[in-house]
Amino acid sequence: MAGTIMDTNPLPPAHSEPEATTPELVTPSPPVPSLIVQPRRENPLLEIFVGPNGLYPGTRWLIYLAMGGILLGLFGTFMHFAHRQHGGPIWWGLVTQIGVTLAAILPAFVMARIEKHPFGAFGLPKQNAFRRNFWVGTLWGIVSLSVLMIALRLAGAFEFGSLSIHGWQVAKFAVYYALFFLTVGFFEEFLVRGYSQWVLSRGMHFWPTAALLSAGFGALHSSNPGESKAGLIAAALIGFFFCLTLRRTGDLWWAIGFHMSWDWGESYLYSVPDSGGMMPGHLLNSSFHGPNWLTGGSVGPEGSLLVFVVIVALWVVFDRMYPEVKYGINFS
Repeated sequence: MAGTIMDTNPLPPAHSEPEATTPELVTPSPPVPSLIVQPRRENPLLEIFVGPNGLYPGTRWLIYLAMGGILLGLFGTFMHFAHRQHGGPIWWGLVTQIGVTLAAILPAFVMARIEKHPFGAFGLPKQNAFRRNFWVGTLWGIVSLSVLMIALRLAGAFEFGSLSIHGWQVAKFAVYYALFFLTVGFFEEFLVRGYSQWVLSRGMHFWPTAALLSAGFGALHSSNPGESKAGLIAAALIGFFFCLTLRRTGDLWWAIGFHMSWDWGESYLYSVPDSGGMMPGHLLNSSFHGPNWLTGGSVGPEGSLLVFVVIVALWVVFDRMYPEVKYGINFS
């Protein structure tokens, strides 16, 4: 009997769908070492000056000092040709001081553009120019010096003497030295406690920067004739006190007023050495008597041990009268 043979392995229909399969995980092969892209390394020398957020504060400070040095060189060249003879009219001293002051202040306008901050943030806001802080600081300066000179007089170490100039010269030199020491105040205060204090505080914070710059401020006085160790220490400490006035008043106007009137009182009014130098056209024929530790010797009152008592008193009284911190810096 003929039968039907069954195929146990039939072929799949021509149009049937393939079975679903689970994809296998494929492990990528490691890249060929020669094809790995190495990140570009920065210039090692550049990394000293530039960080991920741009120029370091110290770098910006060096740029500021370099611009000031260039301006000083240009001004020195101008003065060489404009005033060849040494020891000319006394007004040339004021012209020279103005030039030095501009060399300290003008670069800060450039840095203000780089920093993207107003120039006034560096301690000289124009809205406070010659306002209350300046005149209060001026009063504190002349009163503080007068207390010191009266103490020296009571100790028998100082004599006022007689007038050394008369007539219209009294007013002439009074005005001249007021202008001269105003520019000195601008120069020294802004150079040390203006832009320098502002930019370095962004990396070191306020008081470490103040201590460093005040030490430098004292060292700057070492070039003065007749200076002593006591005078250098006193200059550094009075500079540190000026940092306190900046911190509590919010600007440099108080310190500039104090600086101006103190120097004016020494050089003109009381006619004593100022950081080791005597100025022509001073008011009195004054004199010192006694040991150098008391009188300050060739340095003047700033070298007397009594000046340290005055500085401590200034710090204590000012701290109590101006308790609020107004010098705000964004350290972000």
